[in-house]
Amino acid sequence: MAPFKTHLSQGGRIVIPAGYRKALGLKPGDDVVLVLEENEVRLVTPRQAVKRAQSLVRQFVPKGRALADELMKDRRQEVRLERKKRAVTVSRS
Repeated sequence: MAPFKTHLSQGGRIVIPAGYRKALGLKPGDDVVLVLEENEVRLVTPRQAVKRAQSLVRQFVPKGRALADELMKDRRQEVRLERKKRAVTVSRS
């Protein structure tokens, strides 16, 4: 898509051209994410931001390793330990 010159209006607002909004699938009221990199502002959809974050994380996680499963296992263990601590505290009272 061709570059588009726009104007920064009162309150820091800018207009995103209809063609850009359509290409990104944006509708009035949608959330967007602004990313400041190397003195440039990039506008991405939340879905694009999540995909980028997942891609960055994948670089450091071995194939076949399920971080979500590990996190849930750790959290369940923390809950069990917390319940045991509470039970000991209540029995001492």
